[in-house]
Parts: sequence; C-alpha cells; structure tokens
Amino acid sequence: MSRSAGVTGITHRLVMSAGGRVHLVEQGSGPLVLLVHGFPESWYSWRHQLPVLAAAGYRAVAVDVRGYGRSSKPEDVAAYRMTELVEDNVAVVHALGERTAVIVGHDWGATIAAGSALLRPDVFRAVGLLSVPYAPRGGPRPSEVFAGMAGEEEFYVGYFQEPGRAEAEIEPDVRGWLAGFYAALSGDTMPPADAPDPHFVSRGGTLRERFPVGRLPAWLSEDDLDFYAGEFERTGMGGALNRYRNMDRDWEDLAGFDGAPVTQPSLFVGGALDASTTWMADAIKAYPATLPGLVFSQILDGCGHWLQQERREEVNAILTTWLRSLPA
Repeated sequence: MSRSAGVTGITHRLVMSAGGRVHLVEQGSGPLVLLVHGFPESWYSWRHQLPVLAAAGYRAVAVDVRGYGRSSKPEDVAAYRMTELVEDNVAVVHALGERTAVIVGHDWGATIAAGSALLRPDVFRAVGLLSVPYAPRGGPRPSEVFAGMAGEEEFYVGYFQEPGRAEAEIEPDVRGWLAGFYAALSGDTMPPADAPDPHFVSRGGTLRERFPVGRLPAWLSEDDLDFYAGEFERTGMGGALNRYRNMDRDWEDLAGFDGAPVTQPSLFVGGALDASTTWMADAIKAYPATLPGLVFSQILDGCGHWLQQERREEVNAILTTWLRSLPA
C-alpha cells in the first residue's frame, strides 16, 4: 500500500523546525489552514478534509505531529511539551512561506491548536477545535486530578504515564489494539453505557480488555486500519504516548497563562457520545469567558470521538462555512 493509502492530489513535504523535521501533506492554494491530528492518529486523519478545503480555495496542510509518522521522534520525553509543539507549528507556517494561518485540531491536536493560538496569536489568526474543548490552564496539577478520577481503577492518562508500560500492551499487536481503541470511542461501535468504561484500567489489567472485538466502525476501512497500523508498527508508540507524559510540564510551563482566554475567532464541534464532550461540559459552558471570539459551536448527535472521520460531510460543511466567515 502506498504511503498515501489511496489519497490522491496531495503533496508530501518535509520541513525543518528547531526540534527536527516535520512531515506534512498539502493540497490546494489560498489562505493556509493547518490541520493537527490527535492520538493515536496521523495526517491521514484529515484525508476527507484536505480535498474539500482545497476545492473551497484554501491551502490545506495536515502535519504528522512530533513523534508520529515521518516527523522527528526525539528520545527525550520532555521534547514533547506543549511549547515545543507550538514552535513546530510556527516553523511549518514560516517554512511554507506564510506569516499567518488558521489552525484546526482534533483530540490532542485541539489542545495543541488552542495552545498555538494562545502562545502565538501573531501567527495563528483563528482556531478550530474538534472533540476536545478549550480549558484554560489552572487548578491542581494534572497528575493529581487524574489520580483522583479512577477510584479502584486507573484512568487511562495515568496508565500512559510510565514510559514503556502502555507500549508493552500495544506494540505486540498494534493493528488489533488500534482497531479496538477506535471502535471503543466511535458512535456506532462503542460499548453500551452499562459496560465497563474503556477509559479506565482495572488494577493489574490492560485497556484492551474493555475494547469491542470483531467489528470496525463504519468510518474505518481495512485499508485505513492498515495505514494507521503500518505507521505505528514502523515508529513504535513511544512518541505518541509522550504527549500524555508532559501534562504536568505544560502546567508548569504555562503558569503565566493561568485562566487565559483564547481571543481569536474560534470554532468548536463535539460529539454527543464523546466522553471528551461530556466530561468537559463545564469547559463548554465557560466559552463566553474562555473563547470570547467563538463564532460557531455544535454538538453532533450520535457522534463519538473521531468527528472528522465519523461525520466527514457535516464537519466539512461546518469547517468551510466557518472559514468563509473569517476576516481575510
């Protein structure tokens, strides 16, 4: 299978940042729209958006975040802190010959996009967030919050903290693990509400014990799964998981931005069945203060976590309408 897994009309490129190389895929010409994926994904997560945004008159660019795909994968866990990922995004904009961009992110990419808009408003003139709401820095240290969420079990973010631990679960069967993880958070295949929550790990257990088995979500073909699995079988999971291992560092690094709003024109789209939306309902309610430039916000009924793949047509329509509303 080709690196593009059947995606046509795109150009692959490597550009340099202070942290190494960033692999990106681009399509179209016009104002730059930078697309940032989440865990455990790839530039390929935006395969349905790239041609639509290009056709709408935009230069659509999807990156492999540091630690993923063909982008650099530093050994140092601290190299995955938010401030360095923001600088990767700035470096991409400048390497493409642009001064500003609209940035759109999904999952961790939404948090990275919000951080980019917060730290570099001179570069990122608008920000779109998919699945994960914006919540300003504040409150207790994140590791303390997550430790208190699990009770007799262990929250998945805590489970991911020790280098090598989650890797030992995932890497012997990357394809099977990804299939289960994607299914567990998809609207059409997630476990019923009365089943054990797949975001938590029993003491001494693994995440995959709670994943659905034997059925792929409607949005995920066998070829799509092959592409994702092939990337992680080549790179390993450590770089992707290192993002979770920097949450306390981010909390320290961004102390000067405690409670700070993101003031640029913004967009939020969530899935009604997505735990990110339900757990962070208070963050969404706080948007008048935390996202004062919010232009559009919508929760998609029946949708899980993988918005731009589960509901590609709706998300494409929302994105293009929002982009056209922005000042030139």
